[in-house]
Amino acid sequence: MTDPKLWRDTVQALRFFSRLPLPPLPGETDPHGLPDFADLARVVPLVGLVLGGLAGLVLLPASLLWPPMIAALLCVGAGIVMTGAFHEDGLADTADSFGGMTVERRLEIMKDSRIGTFGAAALIIGLMLKATTIAGLVAAAGAGRTALALAAAGAVSRMAAMALAVYLPAARPDGAAYATGTPSPAAWQAGCVTALALSCLAWPVAGFFGTLLGLGVVAVVAAGAVQLARRHVGGQTGDLAGATQQCTEIAVLLVWLIFA
Repeated sequence: MTDPKLWRDTVQALRFFSRLPLPPLPGETDPHGLPDFADLARVVPLVGLVLGGLAGLVLLPASLLWPPMIAALLCVGAGIVMTGAFHEDGLADTADSFGGMTVERRLEIMKDSRIGTFGAAALIIGLMLKATTIAGLVAAAGAGRTALALAAAGAVSRMAAMALAVYLPAARPDGAAYATGTPSPAAWQAGCVTALALSCLAWPVAGFFGTLLGLGVVAVVAAGAVQLARRHVGGQTGDLAGATQQCTEIAVLLVWLIFA
């Protein structure tokens, strides 16, 4: 990453996806403004690499001090702190929206900051699945290899979530999904290539076939999310993207656990 623009784009995207205390870049007038993913989509896998890798760094010392399940919970907790539960909030809001009978009502539910029964259940199941899967990976393959798998999962899952913005219009004109723009074909393709390359970090855990199968599952979940969003609200929202990221990350880690 010697390209200065690549560094700048990655920092800007990290600000959007995380709560990391990143300093303003030289010449920035609005460091906390919404990014334009028309170009920044290409660095989304790098954002996932950083966030997944940092969570993995928490896992390494924790696994030396405590059993795998405790280390996994601390790892998941660190990820939530770093992102401000950004994607988890999307998962909960999306789950709650299934209680709405019309598109308008579903969008209204997703915009509501309160959490309902469906959302709470989805959060509990999602966090339990993620923590137990990470603990299983630590027990089967060790903390070091699991940390690499977490970095890979962070990269491919966040790129999968971008598929909604590529293939669907924003469901409402006043949401972040509309304001952040549509990824250009070049940025989307570059991001996919980067995510594909970073998925090789899972090789020590899952081997060649397991890594390849995991990528297939990522593609299936992303395609399913696009179809679901189209039927559910007629487009894409930030909450649906967050739910896609969470479901993709859990699914790919579960696949890699089979081969660990």
